[in-house]
Amino acid sequence: MVINWAGKRVLVAGGAGLIGSHLARTLVNKGAKVSVADNLSSGSLKNIEDIKNKVKFVSADLRKEDNCKKLTKDKDYVFQLAANMGGIGYITAVGADIMRDNILINTNMLQTALENKVGGYFYSSSACVYPEYKQKDAAVTPLKEADAIPAEPDQFYGWEKLVTEKMCEAYQKDYGMNIRVARFHNVYGEVYTAFDKDKGKAPCHIILKALRYPEQEFVIWGDGKQTRSFLYIDDCIEGVLKLMESNYLKPVNIGSDRLVTIDELAQIVIKISGEDINIKHDLSKPQGVRGRNADITLVRKEVGWEPKVSLEEGMRRTYEWAQQRLAKLENI
Repeated sequence: MVINWAGKRVLVAGGAGLIGSHLARTLVNKGAKVSVADNLSSGSLKNIEDIKNKVKFVSADLRKEDNCKKLTKDKDYVFQLAANMGGIGYITAVGADIMRDNILINTNMLQTALENKVGGYFYSSSACVYPEYKQKDAAVTPLKEADAIPAEPDQFYGWEKLVTEKMCEAYQKDYGMNIRVARFHNVYGEVYTAFDKDKGKAPCHIILKALRYPEQEFVIWGDGKQTRSFLYIDDCIEGVLKLMESNYLKPVNIGSDRLVTIDELAQIVIKISGEDINIKHDLSKPQGVRGRNADITLVRKEVGWEPKVSLEEGMRRTYEWAQQRLAKLENI
């Protein structure tokens, strides 16, 4: 099923964040009538500055049901990406606020989308739903969707994501809602808030370290041997839209299956920079699970999607974007 987005009324909740802003921009370019809702706790108006006259922006606290009811009214599609979230330093330090806020947001958004008869609903889950016992080795076996159960996420953030996945499943079963769920694996790309010191994540943090070297030391959290896979934002957006057009109703991984150590990621950035940079490690900092990689067999089969942009190319694009805007990132 190919969706003609022209004229469709679409809400992107969390639309001033990394994935949300790129999604909103793509939908605008496809002719959709896009509303963006964001409380700007981890998003920024700078991320949608170029499309500010093409979207309707609403500053809203989605923990309040009345706000969600107004926002989801008369919408053809809702993309629910709003969350209290951040990088590893944030989600290892904050538990209660993350669980409370996100469960309230997701409950309100699902219920009001149901009441307002929204045609299609997307929920952004996370690779953080996967159990810690399957991620103790740097040479981790790629995680299949079925691996999420029996559950044992290593952070509260992963638990609330998994709970909401099951709530989406229940709303599908009981009410026949048209819902798609993606488990994102370390999405990165060009957006201001990805460089935030508390809520940004490893790829952009490493780029910023390279751009600020040698005035600031180039320090990797942990021993650098922990492993991850990383997905460039353009591939992510294509995956989301293809999933919405598919008939697959269960959660799928949207990620890359190329596993690298954090030190290897740093070396990619150092090569892009062309500088001679000395890496240091801080073992006192949180580093999350030892290894995490995506098995994308299911999404290839059911959705017909796989990433196209190499890690080197995606990091080069993001590096050059940040390099041109370094002055604007200095307060991040």
